[in-house]
Amino acid sequence: MAGSRHWVALALTSGMPVFEASVPCEVFGIDRPDLVSPWYRFSVVGLGDGPVRIGPGFLFPATDDSGALAHADTIVVPACADVHDDPPEQLVAAVRAAHERGARLVSICSGAFILAAAGVLDGRRATTHWMHAAELARRYPSVHVDPSVLYVDEGDVITSAGTAAGIDACLHVVRIDHGAAVAADLARRLVTPPHRQGGQAQYTRGTANADDDWLAPLIDWANARLGVPLTVADLAAQAGLSVRALERRFTRTIGKPPLHWLLLQRVRRAQEMLETTSTPVEAVAAACGFGTATNMRAHFKKHTGVSPAAYRRTFQSPFDQARPEAAL
Repeated sequence: MAGSRHWVALALTSGMPVFEASVPCEVFGIDRPDLVSPWYRFSVVGLGDGPVRIGPGFLFPATDDSGALAHADTIVVPACADVHDDPPEQLVAAVRAAHERGARLVSICSGAFILAAAGVLDGRRATTHWMHAAELARRYPSVHVDPSVLYVDEGDVITSAGTAAGIDACLHVVRIDHGAAVAADLARRLVTPPHRQGGQAQYTRGTANADDDWLAPLIDWANARLGVPLTVADLAAQAGLSVRALERRFTRTIGKPPLHWLLLQRVRRAQEMLETTSTPVEAVAAACGFGTATNMRAHFKKHTGVSPAAYRRTFQSPFDQARPEAAL
C-alpha cells in the first residue's frame, strides 16, 4: 500500500487496561519513515463524559472524535473494562457503523465482547482471552468462539487473545498492509517474535513451562534449513524425541503439526525474498525448500491468496518492478 496513508483509529472508554490500549499506539502511532513512508495515520478517540481513565492513573481527554471513527480505515478496540458489564453503547454503535461502511475492525483481548455486542461477529469465528472465552460464547451463542488460538483473521474482522497476543494481531495487520519484511523489522524493534501464527495455541494450561525449552532451539535449527528437505523424523531426531512425542508436543505448543508449521515458514521466507530481492521465482522456490516453482506457486497462493508474481508487484517499489528479473 505504498503511497497511501491508511487511517487507524483507537477507540477508548473508561476502565480499559493500559497495556492493551498502548499496543496499537506503539505499532501504528509512531511514524516509521525508514520502514515505510507514509506510515499509518493514527488517531486516539476517547469516548464518554469527561476524561477517560485508562488503567491505574492514566487519563485521556474525552475527544468524542466521531470523524475518526466515521472515516478511519481500521478501528481498534482494546479490552473492555469488565466483560460482565454491558459494553458502552456509544462505542458499540460506532463499531457497528464502521463495520457497515466497510472498515476493518480489530479487537484485543476482551474487546471481542464489544464487537460481539455490535453484531459483527455473528456467524463468524473469533477469539478472546481464554479466561473469558466461555463467557463470550454464553452471552453471544451465534459467535463461533475458538479459545485456543492467538488471533483469528476473518478478513474485515480480526480478534485476538489476551494481552500480549494483541501484539501478534497488530503485527499481522502490518504484515497484511506492508508485507512480511516490514512486519519482521518492526517486530525486531519491539523485541518480539516476528511471526507467531494466529493458530498458535494460547498458553492456557501450563504448557509454556520448562518442559518446552526444547522448542526454541528446534525452531531455530529448522528455520536455518528451510532450503533442504526435512521430515518429521528429522525434526524428532534433532529434538531427541520419538516421532509421536514430537508431533504431540509440537502441536500442543504451536497449535499446528510440525510439517504444517514448516510449510508456513517456507511461505513466509518466500514472502520476504519476493519483497526484498529480485531473485527469480525458481530460485526462490529452491531456497525456500519448495523444490519447483510450480509447487511453490500452489502453496503460496493457497496461503496468501495471490500468486508469487502478484505478491511481488504489490510489495516492491516501481523501480524494482521495472527490473527485468522482477517480471516473473
